[in-house]
Amino acid sequence: MTDRATQAPARDAAVGELVGQMSEQISRLVRDELQLAQAELKAKGTAAGIGVGLFGGAGIIAGYGLGVLIAAAVLGLATVVDAWLAALIVGVAVLAIAGILALGGKNKVAQATPPVPAGAVEGVKRDVEALKGHAPSDNTSATTGREQR
Repeated sequence: MTDRATQAPARDAAVGELVGQMSEQISRLVRDELQLAQAELKAKGTAAGIGVGLFGGAGIIAGYGLGVLIAAAVLGLATVVDAWLAALIVGVAVLAIAGILALGGKNKVAQATPPVPAGAVEGVKRDVEALKGHAPSDNTSATTGREQR
């Protein structure tokens, strides 16, 4: 009889330890996933910053080159028409090209947003499915719009 009485508190202590370990592991898992997301966003931000800087430098140099070419176009067209008319024609053409480029750039920027850490999001989804007791799969509950129970 005393063996059963001593086994019950030991079993409760083991269950209590398991719950404590589970809580600690879940906390560690959440912290690790957040660190992964932070590292992923930092890497993407750094790469984007360097790319934007290089594009900025290229844009400045290209701007100077474009200015020279525009001046050459005005001077060349001025041999056929009056100088003021040549400048007006070239100016309108340059503004039309700038408008087309701006629309293309706007569309590309819209496609690139929002910057989501895809790897970390997928990791969290797998972790949630594992905690629910489901096997991780490619078609998650997000495809149906409801959680599976």
